[in-house]
Amino acid sequence: MQNFITQISSILFGISALWLSGYGLIRLRAVFKSKNITEIKLSGSKNLLQTISIISILTFVNPHVYLDTMVLIGSVSQQFSGTNKIAFTFGACIASFVFFFSLAYGARLLAPIMQSSFSWKVLDSLIALIMFTIAFQLAFAGNWL
Repeated sequence: MQNFITQISSILFGISALWLSGYGLIRLRAVFKSKNITEIKLSGSKNLLQTISIISILTFVNPHVYLDTMVLIGSVSQQFSGTNKIAFTFGACIASFVFFFSLAYGARLLAPIMQSSFSWKVLDSLIALIMFTIAFQLAFAGNWL
């Protein structure tokens, strides 16, 4: 049974590495191909019902939520057991909260900076680097490299 779990974990690590490499390639292509500037429009406040509706749609209709949670985080969690798995779970929850909280408040602060094409190229380059780094680590952990 342990051998089967190890094989499944190795396959999940490989799939996750390929998935992230694909995202890295998409972002890298955008660095060299894109010349457009995304127009950022600041909107006014929404009422509570509109806000909850938007959050629900972004959460439950977005397939990346499920792929990231089950494939990526699930794959990485396979290397932990016992109390380390519990610590990983709490760490992942805290990291997710901090990430999305920072994203929400940071977006307003970064809006003026992100009005230039160069800023988007820097951001896409950083995202590609992060995706390739994590993909490499997952491929290595899954004995694919």
